[in-house]
Amino acid sequence: MIIKSAEYTISSARVDQCPQGELPEFAFIGRSNVGKSSLINMLTGKTHLAKTSATPGKTVLINHFLINGNWYLVDLPGYGYARRGMGQREQFQQMISGYILQRPQMMNLFLLIDSRHEPQRIDLEFIEWLGENSIPFSIVFTKADKMSRGKLAANIRLYLNTLSRQWEELPPYFVTSSETRQGREEVLDCIEAIMRG
Repeated sequence: MIIKSAEYTISSARVDQCPQGELPEFAFIGRSNVGKSSLINMLTGKTHLAKTSATPGKTVLINHFLINGNWYLVDLPGYGYARRGMGQREQFQQMISGYILQRPQMMNLFLLIDSRHEPQRIDLEFIEWLGENSIPFSIVFTKADKMSRGKLAANIRLYLNTLSRQWEELPPYFVTSSETRQGREEVLDCIEAIMRG
């Protein structure tokens, strides 16, 4: 898929404020500081489309970006950011689950995982929740350039082995780097294939 245009459309605090209409949506989510904004900018080829920050937890709303005039890339708030108060975290959780469970336009959720870390309970629980609710999703391992190939392969193998204890069939996964643009074509091709049905 070639990205010809990518533009910010709207930020919503609730799912009922999201854009009307039937355009397909592909949502991106991950824990704070997983490299989500950098990945979105790399996929779209726009350096400043999503705001990147050294401070985790920057995305606080559901952000819609219109791509090629015919589908939306949706940037969801990061989950599990410890420095937020309990009330705000619950509010975030409601916003995220509201969008994921109630948005029929969402064709696929891309769950970002930092490839440098061992499987984290918060991510595994989130993956389990997606499975229980029959949400179509793919895993995107980020920051692949931050370690050696051998270490990267070992980390991903460990992750998939951990998942296979609970999953008979593993979700599709992609290995990406916003620095080297690794995985860009694969993720975009996946979106294109889903849109073709």
